[in-house]
Amino acid sequence: MSTPFELPADDHDLSPRTGYTRAHWEAVADGLLAAAWRWSTPGCALLDLPGRPSRSGVRSDGLEGYSRTFLAAAFRVAGADGDDPHGLLERYASGLAAGTRTPGRDDTESWPLILDHDVQGQPMVESASVALGLRLTAPWLWQRLDPDVQDRAEEWLRGALRHTPAPNNWYLFPYTVAGFLESVGRGDAETAAARRRALDLLEGWYRGDGWYADGDGRAFDHYNGWALHLYPVLDAHLAGDEEASAHHGARLRAHLEGYALMSGADGAPLHFGRSLTYRFAASAAVALGAVTGHTPLTPGASRRIASGGLRHFLDRGALTADGLLSLGWYGPHEASLQGYSGPASPYWASKAFVALLAPAGHAFWTAREEPAPVEESDRVLALPAPGLLVQATRADGIVRLHNHGSDHVRPHEGETADGDDPHYGRQAYSTRTGPTAPGNVADNHLSVEVGGRPSVRRRIHPLGAGHGDGWGWAASWHRPVFAGGPPMVPGLRVESVTVARGRHELRVHRVVGAPEGTRLTHTGWATGPEEPLTSALYGLHGWDDPSPAPVRAPQGTAWTRWAHVPRLTGGCAGTSVHIALASLTADPDAAPLSEAVEEVRVDGGTAEVVWAGGTARTRIAFEPVEVRHTER
Repeated sequence: MSTPFELPADDHDLSPRTGYTRAHWEAVADGLLAAAWRWSTPGCALLDLPGRPSRSGVRSDGLEGYSRTFLAAAFRVAGADGDDPHGLLERYASGLAAGTRTPGRDDTESWPLILDHDVQGQPMVESASVALGLRLTAPWLWQRLDPDVQDRAEEWLRGALRHTPAPNNWYLFPYTVAGFLESVGRGDAETAAARRRALDLLEGWYRGDGWYADGDGRAFDHYNGWALHLYPVLDAHLAGDEEASAHHGARLRAHLEGYALMSGADGAPLHFGRSLTYRFAASAAVALGAVTGHTPLTPGASRRIASGGLRHFLDRGALTADGLLSLGWYGPHEASLQGYSGPASPYWASKAFVALLAPAGHAFWTAREEPAPVEESDRVLALPAPGLLVQATRADGIVRLHNHGSDHVRPHEGETADGDDPHYGRQAYSTRTGPTAPGNVADNHLSVEVGGRPSVRRRIHPLGAGHGDGWGWAASWHRPVFAGGPPMVPGLRVESVTVARGRHELRVHRVVGAPEGTRLTHTGWATGPEEPLTSALYGLHGWDDPSPAPVRAPQGTAWTRWAHVPRLTGGCAGTSVHIALASLTADPDAAPLSEAVEEVRVDGGTAEVVWAGGTARTRIAFEPVEVRHTER
């Protein structure tokens, strides 16, 4: 699919997989900015892009348009050492002057004030992009501003230091504002306190394996890369702070050890977690690692992942006919959005353009593209800290994520079915499928039905994860919660184990404390009738029919307007074990799942599976959970 703006010819000598070069990245940034600026106010302070407003209101949305495009422009100009052929910085300078003249007023140009996150918080998010944009372009923008404009801008930005962020990555927004103010000689005790507070929280949120929780709970998603790593690593890089760079950079490197595997051969990131409309921002951490040197990847592999992510969305309709990023995934897709998503929200994708901070002669741009990890071999990788299991198959380039540790339940919140979030609560996600929308049958989900009321999974308690040569496992437990009637059943819990091997997913569930008459349903991957994918689910133990007909999800997914989902059903009472084999593949000749397993044995708290031909054996024990796998 062609873009609404012109791109250079593909260069398959330098970039044999994507065809993209640095010139492509510059052209995309220029095209996105030119399209967005058609919607600016006369004074350039707000970019009021068309579309449904966010819950923060249209003025905040207009600021979002300014700030997020400014970030792309700043990376573009700073990466070109100040060369600004389209006069971008002059517009942003005008907008800064107009927006800060009378902030809080209801007129054409004024920016909203920055207040507490639960009062008027979105401007605090945008203040970080404004501050980072000013820091990146300081020699060509900030230093040329009139002193009174500088003072007004500082006063507006300090609102981020004086108000309460949301209890998660938001604390890095005042941290970034403070970093800018200190970089231009306007630091003081207030900026120092904001930075110290954020770094202290960040230490508490670090869980290991290069992963931060997004707050005090267990939310792990793309925010790790495009926020929790990006802000401190980039801050240290820009400041030339070697000690901080080494500290935060080591964690980024560790993060990329696993995260680099989470990109499909077609360039798609995992469709998992919130704010997915930021799209190719998912590659920001990979590019940042290359720019700063804190990466385990070669320059050619880094560019392949970053350019693959950028091209993936441009080739699949992420842009409207007039060159704007739509609210959705490929095209518009309401189920991928959150209430805070507004018309300019997708422009956090600008973070991917951190790649442009690598100058033209950098190896990131001059090295020949190399394969992404998924293109090299089948891989199974366990990440015990976040409780995730990554499964990648080279033949079809699909990456799957089995979720046994990431939820979106904050520590102070109770578990209620009303808060079910398809982007966290499902047991598996991939680079080729998305979760079904609420109101449709849930994909990749075990539901306990008591009195005809189905359950959802909210708070996830990890039980461990590990991997060996060509296989891996992860386990968790959850308390089923119900909508309508009693929210939970005393003593009821579900323990779940996923074992990945090749394209196969062995899914084992032990239900404890189920009342008489309880029913279970278990679903697989949601795919469309016209997609070149096969989603299969086969019952090995504890199900009525091992291979029933799939059920429909008419609202579809981010990939397909209409989907079908394989589903198993069965009864249970007390304590019982239920085993299934699942698969998502693009191989049209894949053998049926009924042929993959030779024997299944269940004995009290243990389950053993002998794979076809007796080539391998997997044994799963509960109390405590232990997984052993042997190959012959």
